[in-house]
Amino acid sequence: MFTGIIETLGEIVSVSTEGTNYIFKIKSAISKELKVDQSVSHDGVCLTVTDIDKKEGIHTVVAIDETLDKTSLQQWEKGYIVNLERAMPANGRFDGHIVQGHVDQIAVCKSIKNKNGSWDLHFTASHLNRGVIVPKGSICINGVSLTLVDAKINTTNLIFSVSIIPYTWENTNLQRLKAGDFVNIEFDVVGKYIAQMMKSQIS
Repeated sequence: MFTGIIETLGEIVSVSTEGTNYIFKIKSAISKELKVDQSVSHDGVCLTVTDIDKKEGIHTVVAIDETLDKTSLQQWEKGYIVNLERAMPANGRFDGHIVQGHVDQIAVCKSIKNKNGSWDLHFTASHLNRGVIVPKGSICINGVSLTLVDAKINTTNLIFSVSIIPYTWENTNLQRLKAGDFVNIEFDVVGKYIAQMMKSQIS
């Protein structure tokens, strides 16, 4: 379980394939502190550490078909900067919201507006997964716990926006987004369970 509070940034130093799997080597300030089999959120995707080079400060993770199909990982390349968060300790504090690291789908960044002190980011996504979004509710974007400003749903699309404070802008990869870029989104798990229960009652 994660909280959506980014711990540090990492840089992808190599990308390779093995069958249909993608293998990423990532250099970061926390890589040498990790352990093999540890779960770490990479841009909101829970991935298992498979190898660590403590001398170079590099860790390795593997993404399989299921992960690649539902996330933006296929677009990662050498030099890409990724948001990293280790799992929340049992005695930790929820500074964000409950994040599972199970990406529901990708969204497209439509625009970024500099508000001279904050940034407004606007996104659209397919409504095929019936995601739950409400104004002032929580959403996880590239692993970052954020509050929805506007949230609209029509028959085919989700349309939503978030506002970014300077600290989050400076300490996550959201500052590198451009219009047209894909991001990983995870809907609020509480909302997903409520929506599923309501669906079950109706059917």
